[in-house]
Amino acid sequence: MTTLNGSTALITGSTSGIGRATAHTLAELGAHVIISGRHQERGEQVAAHIRAAGGKADFVAALLTDAASARSLAQQALSITGRVDILVNNAGIYSFGPTVDTTEKAFDLSYDINVKVPYFLVAELAPRMAGRGAGAIVNILTGVAHKGYAVAGLYGSAKASLMLLTKSWAAEFGPSGVRVNAVSPGPIHTPGTDVMGEGIDAFAVGTPAARVGEAVEIAAAVAFLVSDEASYIHGVVLPVDGGSVAV
Repeated sequence: MTTLNGSTALITGSTSGIGRATAHTLAELGAHVIISGRHQERGEQVAAHIRAAGGKADFVAALLTDAASARSLAQQALSITGRVDILVNNAGIYSFGPTVDTTEKAFDLSYDINVKVPYFLVAELAPRMAGRGAGAIVNILTGVAHKGYAVAGLYGSAKASLMLLTKSWAAEFGPSGVRVNAVSPGPIHTPGTDVMGEGIDAFAVGTPAARVGEAVEIAAAVAFLVSDEASYIHGVVLPVDGGSVAV
């Protein structure tokens, strides 16, 4: 795979799980990674591990809840290296439950973090990429954005909005050299899903892979989509779900 030497990658929600794995993978390919998240200590540890392995990394603490916080993160990232070539919108919040039990606060929080924050990060960074004639953006989705589940309407609909935005941004910024795509993970072992214990295994039953995936497998897909090997790929949603889309 083509190296990412000389590029800067901003990865939201990268203090653990898929985001952390993505940060390590892109750093191994030569990118200067900017890690962001709410947890200062975890973020500094991720950056330190990457630097200890010979990579380049910085941490920016960010509580991403609105347009202002998204724009602030973008500006802080730009202040570190002067540019952002790769944006991975990974930060998200998920909740499951009946529609009747969903509060307005929970509804707003889901859309603020899963839709509004990526929207304004793209608004801040994509035009700069377009001005240079190159850039790559990858949005992290979810399998529940593709079909209806009784208790996943809130989370699924928010991520479905991001899926549509992936295609819209590809059409908007693609002619200027900015490629926008998405990865849609299936059940993945992360600190967030580990609380489910063996319950997560149920999501893999009947799939071709017959197992739960690992964060590094999502990171590998992201790395491909931001690489030069994917130069002719715009506006796609790449399922990395063990074949869930096939059953």
